[in-house]
Amino acid sequence: MASPMKRWIVKTAILSGIMCLCLGVSAQNKQPTTWINPTALNYRFSENGLGYREAADPVVHLFKGLYYLYASKSGGYWYSEDLCSWQYRPSVTLPVKDYAPAVMSIRDTVFYTASGGTHQIYYSLDPRLDDWKVYNAHFALSVTDPDLFLDDDGRVYFYYGCSDKDPIMGVELNRHHLLDTIGVPQVLIRHNIKDHGWESPAEDNLERVNGWNEGPWMTKYNGKYYLQYASPGTQFKVYADGVYESDRPLGPFTYMENSPFSYKPKGFIGGAGHGATFKDKYGNYWHIATMSISVRHMFERRLGIFPAFFDKSGLLHCVTGFGDYPQKKVTGKIDFEHTSIFTGWMLLSYHKKVMASSSLPDHGPELAVNEDIRNWWSAASGKKGEWLSMDLGHISKVQAIQINFADQDANLKDTDRVEPYRYQIEGSKDGTTWQLLADKSNNQKDLVDDYIELSYPQDIRYLKITNIGVPAGKFSVSGFRVFGTTKGKKPDPVKDISVLRNTGDLRSAVLSWTPSKGATGYLVKYGIAPGILFHSAIVYGEHQLELNGLNTSATYYFKVDAFNESGVTDGK
Repeated sequence: MASPMKRWIVKTAILSGIMCLCLGVSAQNKQPTTWINPTALNYRFSENGLGYREAADPVVHLFKGLYYLYASKSGGYWYSEDLCSWQYRPSVTLPVKDYAPAVMSIRDTVFYTASGGTHQIYYSLDPRLDDWKVYNAHFALSVTDPDLFLDDDGRVYFYYGCSDKDPIMGVELNRHHLLDTIGVPQVLIRHNIKDHGWESPAEDNLERVNGWNEGPWMTKYNGKYYLQYASPGTQFKVYADGVYESDRPLGPFTYMENSPFSYKPKGFIGGAGHGATFKDKYGNYWHIATMSISVRHMFERRLGIFPAFFDKSGLLHCVTGFGDYPQKKVTGKIDFEHTSIFTGWMLLSYHKKVMASSSLPDHGPELAVNEDIRNWWSAASGKKGEWLSMDLGHISKVQAIQINFADQDANLKDTDRVEPYRYQIEGSKDGTTWQLLADKSNNQKDLVDDYIELSYPQDIRYLKITNIGVPAGKFSVSGFRVFGTTKGKKPDPVKDISVLRNTGDLRSAVLSWTPSKGATGYLVKYGIAPGILFHSAIVYGEHQLELNGLNTSATYYFKVDAFNESGVTDGK
């Protein structure tokens, strides 16, 4: 006898989706209360025509009640009231094809500069309008990765640096004369791979040469100056942000041993480097950072936003655990050190049975559910009606769906008009009766990483996404990610953890543990004290983790949480 999924495939091929259209409206929540990384934005195609999209080196700036998001090569910028839903503002008055923007406001004026050939400073009284004007047409320094910082006393400082040889630099600017430099730039942070393993390049941090130290960002907290910087390179999942601390804006600075404080080396999408720490309208801190795809080009990148906080000892932390799972929208003051905004909606789609209308060689449907944004399923065409289906194996409570499109053979450029992806998602309990979960057939938003929160939990076993239209190329998906919960038992606690640190190279250690019964995966947490385990790495299908980005002078503590579709079991 044919399975319910196979019977459904035959039926939908004959009926062309008529049943779904007759069953009513989409179950998508019109006012979402959750969000997910990578952030849902209209990522722009590159100017070289290689068909990849990017945004990177982000800055979020709160100005007159709105959050403004600036990023490299964006063609403009975005603004938001809640850090969840973003409105795009294209710009022709800013050098928005340059890399690494820097933004600062003084009273009612916003100042902007960036890397690249312009070396100018711009200003605006209302960034919602594209009316930026040149403030200083001949800025004294030609730099990469700038940062503008206004201190409490009204003095302005400028930080910059992007090199595998040169240090991170800083200099004071003249607030009363076009933000010209005052004095000579000073060396603030030098490379130190001998002691800081995470500054070493490669996906495993084992290329023991200088990485690229870059992207400085200054935050002041409780009278202390926190100078953040990225390493070892934007193309790696281990791309991260570290921090030095000082009593003065130009140092001297002392290395913070919990560096890198922003770090996400595993999961569906990795990377949490070249970012910016900012405070929201409720007084909470956040860290927005660059995440890596880097398949078609090393600069193929996305953005992620993570909770951040300073602990009682003054250490800066960033919470990236389950950082690409659904998160709760924040509407007030919250203690990120002790309160998680992870929804608890677990991944239901990992390695589930999938079928497709067609597939290209080496782009089979299983690549849409393997938790790796760096490979993908592609249909043989971009024609209407191409589909991808999934069997969860049992009825689960589905809460949300993330769709990450892969732009197979799109080959568009930044100057091309980009039509949005248009599609429908259906769900069923039995493979016979279907409901429309999301109707994007008339979608007007260009979202290559889309997120659908359902208006209420749906009992679902089977799901199907059907193409209506693509921007160009073929219908392709790197992540058909389904979130919710399944009735059942959580995994057993992890036992018998072993850590073997390399005595010949203290930058490296191997963590292993006995597999937990019922576990789908593990969240490894670690840090430099038992109570502050905010470094994390998610592991699927294995019970070992190699770390080569440790600091030689630090002692580390570890905990391994086990999880499955029913929830998370804390380790000890």
